[in-house]
Amino acid sequence: MKKVFATLTVLAMLTFGSAAIYAQEAAAPAEEAAVEQVDEAAAPAAEEAVEAPAEEAGGLVALHKTLKTKFIEGGAGFMALTLVTLVFGLALCIERIIYLSLSKTNTKELLAKVEAALKEGGIEAALEVCRNTRGPVASIFYQGLSRYDEGIDVVEKTVASYGGVQLGLLEKNLSWITLFISIAPSLGFLGTIIGMIEAFDKIQQVGDISATVVAGGIKVALLTTLLGLIIAVVLQLFYNYILSLVEGLVNEMEDSSISLLDIVVEYEANQKKTKK
Repeated sequence: MKKVFATLTVLAMLTFGSAAIYAQEAAAPAEEAAVEQVDEAAAPAAEEAVEAPAEEAGGLVALHKTLKTKFIEGGAGFMALTLVTLVFGLALCIERIIYLSLSKTNTKELLAKVEAALKEGGIEAALEVCRNTRGPVASIFYQGLSRYDEGIDVVEKTVASYGGVQLGLLEKNLSWITLFISIAPSLGFLGTIIGMIEAFDKIQQVGDISATVVAGGIKVALLTTLLGLIIAVVLQLFYNYILSLVEGLVNEMEDSSISLLDIVVEYEANQKKTKK
């Protein structure tokens, strides 16, 4: 019996092994065909993926060439002079945005630290907190608290006066930005006048009015005006954003100054009670 079972087991293993090998051999062509189909389907997608960046790069090159051509047609010297206003205007705008962003202070946290310092260590501790904090609000607090020995009225006047000083620092260079906003379209309109003069000069030389003769001068006029207006719009957007930052900081300075005076008055009242 054992020999019979062993023989049947060997036969079963050989049968199943042959079936498995046959199944693998039969499946291999199907897998190869599937792979070929996937490759064929993926090939156009890959070609499209390769062509897409090429088309984008071609579009950027074409845009660059178009801008370069229009820049030269508008008069390279005059267009470059107009672009100078954009460069300087953007430089001032970026400088103001960075300065105002760094000037922001968590006024609630600062007031809480100043109040806690007054209770624990007095005026010197509060001054130390203000000295180690960045921003116009902390500077106003420091100037006001440094005059505490001269009375509450002096502290209030100092806070108000130094608030004006900080406001001037926040609005620094804004007048130059408005200047470039005004100059850019003015240079564009000046280019318009120059272009029209050139057109009339050509008409006078030829002695006849035709589209071909006038087109060059009018193109110069329109391109310089377009560039000047675009620059003015861009700088105006930055300018309004800067004004919103300044207004936000000024509101924080005013609110926090009032809160500081309340804290100082309360501190003085507690000091008087302690002395009694």
